[in-house]
Amino acid sequence: MPRRLQHPQKKTIGLRIPDNRIALSLLESLGEPLLSTSLILPGQELPETEPDAIRELLQNQVDLIIDGGAGGHIPTTVLDLTSGSPTVIRVGKGDISQLMNI
Repeated sequence: MPRRLQHPQKKTIGLRIPDNRIALSLLESLGEPLLSTSLILPGQELPETEPDAIRELLQNQVDLIIDGGAGGHIPTTVLDLTSGSPTVIRVGKGDISQLMNI
């Protein structure tokens, strides 16, 4: 994990399980995990989700922008799996009912 992405007090990582055809296709093509982060720009509280705005802001600073359409601001569900059983940290997008029956 790159140091600049590490939290000074936390020694765990998050695992995102996407339900997005572009992300899934990239993962299948790569055949290995992909490191990503939400695009929350300095001074902003919410992630940037509009492709045209992202292109305007960052087109000269990144190698590639894939326009998959506008995203949303619904946060993901977060589970803590560091102990014996899953603990819900945040309920958001995604059905966790099957995961909670583990």
